[in-house]
Amino acid sequence: MSVTLAKGGNVSLSKQAPNLTKIAVGLGWDVRTTMGADHDLDASALATGPSMKVLSDQHFVFYNNLRSPEGTIEHTGDNLTGAGDGDDEVINVDLANTPETITNIFFPVSIHDADQRGQSFGQIRNAYIRVVDLNTGAELARYDLSEDASSETAMVFGELYRRAGEWKFRAIGQGYASGLAGIARDYGVNV
Repeated sequence: MSVTLAKGGNVSLSKQAPNLTKIAVGLGWDVRTTMGADHDLDASALATGPSMKVLSDQHFVFYNNLRSPEGTIEHTGDNLTGAGDGDDEVINVDLANTPETITNIFFPVSIHDADQRGQSFGQIRNAYIRVVDLNTGAELARYDLSEDASSETAMVFGELYRRAGEWKFRAIGQGYASGLAGIARDYGVNV
């Protein structure tokens, strides 16, 4: 059974699915129905250690770097419009083989060319992030973005983290007006 999270809420994925080894973190949003450029959201992942800084620049996984160096975090491709049913962008995580040096994986979402297009999260409809057990297809957790992020062009949607041998997921919903570059800098990526 899926847990619907509010901002700041967390859930133990290990308790939700005791044999959990691989997950998909899916991002979805609706196609723009008004005039103007399509809403192009981009999912990313930042793999950190306890310092909350990326282990290397290659641990910033996004549409131009589809895999982490050890291969346990993989972006499956870029959706430019939100068209289609279900998740629009997906990042797979092999929990069983993720090295102990990775303690946290943050999932930022940004709007591509937001400043040039005059777009913000306040205009995006039905944006969400969810965690799915890749072995069973069961949704374990979901965080729906409320529309209170009116001026932000990038946001850290959630965090996957390891505590006392368990994998947990927390809904963050922290907006950034400085875009994806601002988030990447905060987590130690050289941009």
